[in-house]
Amino acid sequence: MSSPDTSARTAVAPEPPPPVTDDRPLHQRPEDGQLLAAKLVPLRRPGQWISALALLVLLAMFVHTLLTNKRFQWDVVGSYFLNGSIVNGLVLTLWLTAAVMATGYLLGIGVAVMRLSGNPVLRSVSFGFVWLVRSVPPLVQLLFWYELASLYPQLSLGIPFGHEFAMVRTAHLFSGILAAFVGLTLDVAAFASEIVRGGILSVEHGQTEAAEALGLGRARIFRRIVLPQAMPAIIPATGNLLIGMLKATSIVSVIAVQDLLYSSQLIYNQNYLIIPLLLVATLWYIILTTLLSIGQFFVERHYARGSRRGGSGGTGFWQLFRGNIPLFGASGANGAAGGRSGRELAGLS
Repeated sequence: MSSPDTSARTAVAPEPPPPVTDDRPLHQRPEDGQLLAAKLVPLRRPGQWISALALLVLLAMFVHTLLTNKRFQWDVVGSYFLNGSIVNGLVLTLWLTAAVMATGYLLGIGVAVMRLSGNPVLRSVSFGFVWLVRSVPPLVQLLFWYELASLYPQLSLGIPFGHEFAMVRTAHLFSGILAAFVGLTLDVAAFASEIVRGGILSVEHGQTEAAEALGLGRARIFRRIVLPQAMPAIIPATGNLLIGMLKATSIVSVIAVQDLLYSSQLIYNQNYLIIPLLLVATLWYIILTTLLSIGQFFVERHYARGSRRGGSGGTGFWQLFRGNIPLFGASGANGAAGGRSGRELAGLS
């Protein structure tokens, strides 16, 4: 039989009463009226404003030197901007970019299919092609193709290790334009194959298996299921590759192909107006890359429809442009978004 002291020690202490809570909504509490009526004040960021001011000063200095330094010779730039030789070089640059991208991308798709094939020989050959081409600089490739006649004076067509049916001399075949086209096309094909392969691999394999279970053919599965989902991943990298190729065509001036840059060089080699002619070429490259960037934006938005990346909220090009100017666009947008979020939160509470 336990003693009274032991019974007292084993007794359970009573639990404290639960705290008193007010279950009324936030907007019905009288003590929170001032909080709801308070004005939202954005967080002060002095570091951002100081850095923005410093950048604005540097930008103003840059614009000032562009306008006041007479050595730029803007009048000469304007007089040569639509010069016949410049325009012809511009047309050749655009043609070379379009032809290289179209041919190189078709070849790159084939290489990507080989990389994804179950055949080990095709996978090995495609891997070796991509590895070799990406390892050699484009300028070196152009020089090799331009000097192909030094390695192979003639090319023949016929039975392997047997009779030859036709023969052509490479000295007359590989001109500067053809060497530029072949070298740049192979370079684009190597990079495009990796872009396409990465886009295809971004699509879950389970969707392909489900389509095969429904009896769809491989070509239809790729065209209707895999490719539309892979395009949002392929388009941005392709746009960057296109813009990079437009600028990379300037290296063909090394092998005397009369593109935009080489046309400018021919002119300033005669009149010694080096800086103005280089500015002419630079302005044309800026205009072309800007137009391609705008086109890339609309293509990306088209293929991103129905997804969160597509900007279903109605974000247009002008809104995107303003959003990248923090002083005039993003700050106001963020403040408005913050005010909207606060009012919506108060209404939902």
